[in-house]
Amino acid sequence: MTAGNNGTGTPENDDPFGYLYRGGEGSTEGGGSATHQPGVPRTSHHQVRPVGSRTYGGQQGAAAQRPAPNPHYAAPETLPGGMPPSAPQQGGHGSQGGGARPNRRGLLIAAIAVVLVVAGGIGVAIMTNGSDKGDDKQNSASGGENPGGDADDSDSSSKKKEKDKKEEEPKNPSANGQKKRDAASLRLIGGATTEKSVSGAKANDGAYVTGMNQQGAGVEWTVEVQSAGRYRLNLSYGVPGQDANLTITANGKRESRSIDMRDHIHTKPGEWSSNWMSTWSEISLNKGTNVIKLSCEPGNKCDTHLDQVWLSGA
Repeated sequence: MTAGNNGTGTPENDDPFGYLYRGGEGSTEGGGSATHQPGVPRTSHHQVRPVGSRTYGGQQGAAAQRPAPNPHYAAPETLPGGMPPSAPQQGGHGSQGGGARPNRRGLLIAAIAVVLVVAGGIGVAIMTNGSDKGDDKQNSASGGENPGGDADDSDSSSKKKEKDKKEEEPKNPSANGQKKRDAASLRLIGGATTEKSVSGAKANDGAYVTGMNQQGAGVEWTVEVQSAGRYRLNLSYGVPGQDANLTITANGKRESRSIDMRDHIHTKPGEWSSNWMSTWSEISLNKGTNVIKLSCEPGNKCDTHLDQVWLSGA
């Protein structure tokens, strides 16, 4: 640009914002040329253009040809190429896409199953513990467990000895102590036996000893006393209308006096009365166990029934 060719006015008189209110293309307001012609020198720096119409390089009119943005929302399916592929959504609380929603019923059933299994295990443990305690008590009462079987053999041997001992003992042993005993419960010897034909006997079930009228027949009574000395041997008996007597033997030693059984009822000979009578005689006993025998020996009148025997102080 040369001097004197600066347009219609000086730069001082130019309004720098005049382009904002001047006319568009072709307007001569402000003294400027309407349109810049190629090859013609510019006479002014101020060319009025509408806002947004200025172009640069080969992109003339490109801005004017751009479509105005649509302020309204466009659905994805209206875009070029269709709906874009949706990104996978992560499942979470309240999510219905992507991950599966937790199955609450399944979790509840699983929790109940776990509780039942634990409760069952506790019950089995309690039962097992109770069973173990019961076994321990039983083992303690029986002397404990013996895997080797030695205790079982010992018990078997002990039981066998007790059985043999019982077989060796009299069939009708007397109990210890100064108690009244049924004659039928004592040891019977020499053919003596029991019966219940005559009523009124005080022995259990009315049984008494008979068969005494033969030599050697009798009863043996094993009895224990607290001290040595003289004792009364008492006897409940019955006779068939006549007197009778028996020999007394204490610990293998015969007493000097027999035990007499008189007929106080005065029944007819051979007639057994249901009125049982009693008698006694003194004997010498040792401290501890003694064996007393009443038997039919030579010189005795032995036709009698024996009901009960007992000891008392002399």
